[in-house]
Amino acid sequence: MSMITIAVLLFGALAGGFVSGLAGFGTALMALGIWLYVVTPDVAVQLVVICSVIAQTWTMPSIWRSIDFKLVVPFLVGGLAGVPIGTLLVAYADPGHFKLAVGVLLLVFPTALYLQRKPMALSIGGKAADGAIGFAGGVLGGLAGLSGPIPILWASVRGWGKDERRGVFQIFNWTILTAAFVVQTASGLVTQHTMWLTLLVMPATIGGAWLGTRTYHALSDGNFRDVVLGLLFLSGVTLVWSSLAGMMP
Repeated sequence: MSMITIAVLLFGALAGGFVSGLAGFGTALMALGIWLYVVTPDVAVQLVVICSVIAQTWTMPSIWRSIDFKLVVPFLVGGLAGVPIGTLLVAYADPGHFKLAVGVLLLVFPTALYLQRKPMALSIGGKAADGAIGFAGGVLGGLAGLSGPIPILWASVRGWGKDERRGVFQIFNWTILTAAFVVQTASGLVTQHTMWLTLLVMPATIGGAWLGTRTYHALSDGNFRDVVLGLLFLSGVTLVWSSLAGMMP
């Protein structure tokens, strides 16, 4: 393994860990586009799932008291139902088209929500809608470790405060990605090579998560909202750019 490959892996881990510690999600959104330059899509997805669980486990004690489990449960029920379906789709999904579709989604919706400066507090659909959104997140989590974007966009129109949203993001992502890791391991998808890479990037993941958590506690409600939307948009740019570059002859 070359020094450039190691540097790219560590940079992706540091960036993914920082965003996860800052927002309660984002390892996949930040690291996937970076890691795909040096590892194959299947290894990158496995690494995203494992490092997401590591980062969110490390930061969980700092946000535990702010978690409202009444908000989280519908997302978890739907999400856990969606994980096995997403895992089954891994063998059939086209990486380029999949990244492009998710990237476009992350360009359009965060921009619209950012321009809508008046706070939104939609209650449409109630807990059933929350469960459906969780299911969609579970499918994406099992497929590519991208469990966060759909629930996060949904939470942005629910009118929840900073701590409520962070609690939903983190508990949902941690549960769904842990389930995805268990399913992928049981299916034989997690290789010994991936586990060695995990040991390599773990210190950078934890260090990034620690820095991100310290930054989170310094943010106001409005700043947290803008950071979340900005991270989603940046991730969309990365995914669209990398997918289009991969499709060029």
